[in-house]
Amino acid sequence: MKKVRSLVESAAFQNAILIVIGINSIIMGLQTSPEICAAIGPVLNVLDMICLGIFVIEILLKLVAYGIRFFTDGWNWFDLIVVVCSLISGLSFLKVLRVFRIFRVFKVLKSIKGIRAFRLVSRMDKLRLVFEAIRKSIPGISWSGALLLLIYYIFALIGTTVFGTAFPEWFGNIGKTFYTLFQVMTLESWSMGISRPVMEVFPWAWIYFVPFVLLSAFVIMNVVVGIVVNSISEVQMELSKEREEANRKKHQKELKDAAGDEKEVIEEKKEVDSEAVKVQINDIRQRLDELEKML
Repeated sequence: MKKVRSLVESAAFQNAILIVIGINSIIMGLQTSPEICAAIGPVLNVLDMICLGIFVIEILLKLVAYGIRFFTDGWNWFDLIVVVCSLISGLSFLKVLRVFRIFRVFKVLKSIKGIRAFRLVSRMDKLRLVFEAIRKSIPGISWSGALLLLIYYIFALIGTTVFGTAFPEWFGNIGKTFYTLFQVMTLESWSMGISRPVMEVFPWAWIYFVPFVLLSAFVIMNVVVGIVVNSISEVQMELSKEREEANRKKHQKELKDAAGDEKEVIEEKKEVDSEAVKVQINDIRQRLDELEKML
């Protein structure tokens, strides 16, 4: 168990899996070309199956290494679902889900520790900043989305009830109204294409459209932007702390290496001095022996 866990958690194993993920993504891209498939289609299929086999072995090794704790990690669930979907016959279109495993690279980069990886992490800071900010924004954006959905539902009920009979193609049922409101929220031809035709029949309809545009397109969207900006600031602070910690460890390692080198020099000097003392003692003993013989 410990040996398997050490293997799974080793940098070499993780790097090898990331390489396989990248290769598999390239293979799936090549498989979309009819010309390439006609030329080397069987080879690509074999390589694709090999990659899938490696993914299956990875899942099995992790199950052996972690046991029930395997299911406490969201990334493990993601890998398991993707691999199982790829194995199910009749659902071959789900194989394309494997390409999303490439996003695991950000998990690996986040967990990288040590001085040797500092340069790699520093170069990936900008990319990590974007994805980490998106990840941190998801809870806030989810609540904003829930509020937006509530606003949509209220205005969809009103629009379907009031405008459904006169404009069935836009407000005929709640589904059509949802789509119409989405177009209004994007500000794509909402004034001349939707609101003004409706206002020709219902002159007061601006009371319906203007508050919806203000709430959905301006208030909620600005709230989402604010959440993302705040998440970017938090991630920047975290990355700065990581860089400072890496620099501190690097400095400590340099001091430790320097201290070790100095200690080695001192030990070598002590050894040389002790050898010199021994030579002098032997020389004195020889002289004493010679004096005794003379006496």
